[in-house]
Amino acid sequence: MSNKRKIITLGVASVTAIVAAMFARDFISGGQQQPQVVVKQQQVAKTEVLVTTRDVQLGERIQPAMLKWQDWPETLLLPGMITRNSQPEAINDLKNARARMPMVAGEPVLQKKVMKQGDGGMMSSLLTKGMRAIAVKVSIESGAGGFIMPNDRVDVLVTRRIKGQTFTDPVLENVRVLAIDQIYMAKESDKAAVADMRTATLEVTPEQARVLARVQAMGELSLALRSQAERQNAGAEDQMPRLAPMFARNHGGEIRTFRYGMQGTQAALN
Repeated sequence: MSNKRKIITLGVASVTAIVAAMFARDFISGGQQQPQVVVKQQQVAKTEVLVTTRDVQLGERIQPAMLKWQDWPETLLLPGMITRNSQPEAINDLKNARARMPMVAGEPVLQKKVMKQGDGGMMSSLLTKGMRAIAVKVSIESGAGGFIMPNDRVDVLVTRRIKGQTFTDPVLENVRVLAIDQIYMAKESDKAAVADMRTATLEVTPEQARVLARVQAMGELSLALRSQAERQNAGAEDQMPRLAPMFARNHGGEIRTFRYGMQGTQAALN
């Protein structure tokens, strides 16, 4: 009997301990079960926009393989983006269009960055309002060894031979290069239409264009490439081309020249 009593006593004690532990757990946790937190993901509305599959150079002819549709959040749509809903045939419609601006791979194609046939000349679309494009004769030697590219800034120098002596003078400073030879590619292929460096097309003011046309007849022109670092934090005035003091016009319509501290004049441009 004593053994049975011991077993019963141990059993009762074990049950009591388990119940006490359960009550203690409920007491510590406040007697309530913690609710489960359910996180719901908010669905973002998207639409398909046209993007480039690779880098596209200025003036390059666009082919269907260079474009694709990509999902884009509707809240991040920008004016000018081409959507599949609005232009479902855009990839085919833009075949053989030209890039008006450079684009990087994955960049959305904006309407203003492409030019279809019949939209007008590309060069006129690249010109800043009020400016003129003028082509000057250059060579590999006189064009910084062929390293000058469109959108670079250059200084224009003229070299003249007078009575057996050679003089080199600055004509224009901080001039934007619009094109070297031709920015367009050949229609039959994407190879450059012109192999050798023969002309540079520069963006200048109307007055500077007249001066430059006159100076070309005086001697040989050279282009001196300017550093891109000079354009950092530059103001609006620093972005404009400037006539060198030697060729600045006075109010009488003549070109002022300075040599060895002596002032002289050359023929008026008008």
